[in-house]
Amino acid sequence: MAPDDPTKLVLAFAGDIHFEDYLAPVARDPHGLAALRALWPDADLRMANLETAITERGTRQVKAFTFRAPESALTTLKNAGLGALSMANNHGVDFGPQGLADTLAAISRSPVPVVGIGADERSAFAPRIVKADGVTIALLAASQVQEETLARFSASPSSGGIASAVPTTRLVAAVRAARAQADVVIVFLHWGIDYQECADARSKQTATELEAAGADVIVGAHSHRVGGAGWLGRSYVAYGLGNFVWWRSVEPDSRTGILRLTIDPTIARQPPAQRTKAIVQQADWQPLLIGRDGIPARPAAADATRLHTLWEQAGACSGVASAP
Repeated sequence: MAPDDPTKLVLAFAGDIHFEDYLAPVARDPHGLAALRALWPDADLRMANLETAITERGTRQVKAFTFRAPESALTTLKNAGLGALSMANNHGVDFGPQGLADTLAAISRSPVPVVGIGADERSAFAPRIVKADGVTIALLAASQVQEETLARFSASPSSGGIASAVPTTRLVAAVRAARAQADVVIVFLHWGIDYQECADARSKQTATELEAAGADVIVGAHSHRVGGAGWLGRSYVAYGLGNFVWWRSVEPDSRTGILRLTIDPTIARQPPAQRTKAIVQQADWQPLLIGRDGIPARPAAADATRLHTLWEQAGACSGVASAP
C-alpha cells in the first residue's frame, strides 16, 4: 500500500531511542539510521520515543544512567523516516537546567515535531497537530515513571520539564481538549515496570482513563520489553514497544518491532459520538531484532514467527482484546 492511499491511513510506532556508547557517532551522521526507512515504507506517520537530552552541555544528574545526544540527532531521525517524537521520559532532562534549555532550543528548530516536554506545563502538554491523508491527528505524550526526572523536572505552570502523568488529571484534560480539535488523538506514554511484559495495574488504569477521555491510540515504552497490545473499548493500546535504537543487543533486550495500525479515514473524520466502529481497523506487529550495532533489522523467518508469537502472548496477560 502506498503512503498516499486515500482509503487507508497507516500509523507506525516504535520504542525507545538513544545515542549512547557505540551509537554516539550515528547521531552525528545525518544518514546514520537511513536503513530504518526500509522497515516502514508504507506508513503515513512514524513515531517513537527519544530517550535522551539534546545537549552537549549541562550538569550530569545523579542517577544510574544519563543519556544525551547532539542536536544533529534530530536530523538523523528525520532521515530515518520519523515524523514525530516523544520526549516525555526519564532521560529527557538528564543534564539539568542547562541541558533542558539546550533541548528546548533544539526542539524549536527540529525537523521532527517533538511532544511531551516544554518551557512550562502548558507547552509540555500541548498537542502537536499533524495531517495525513486529510485526517487531523493530535499527538500528546507524558511520563508516569516515578524517578529523578519526574521528581525534579516535571513541567509546572512556571517551570520547564516533561509532561507528568502523576496524577493523570492534567493528561486527561489535555486529551479531552485535543479530542475537540482532531480526528485522531494519539497519546505516547512512558510507563510500566522495568523488564515486565505484562501491563501493571497503574498502566491499565491510566489506559482506561485515557480511553474514556477520547484517546484513539495509546502507546508506550520504558519497560525495555515488548508488552501486550490490543483494543480497549474504542481505543487501541500498546503497553510496551520495547527498545528500538539501543546500546544493548543481547536477547531478550534485543527483541523489538514496529507496531502498524491501519485506520479508515472515513471513520476517523466522523464525530466521535457518531462512530459505530473503532477507528483502528487492523493492527500488525513487525518483529525486529536489535543488532550488535544497536540498530534494529528484520530477523530470519523462523525468528520472526517466534517473536510474533511472543508478542501475541504478551497481549493475553494485559487484558486487551485481540480484535476491535
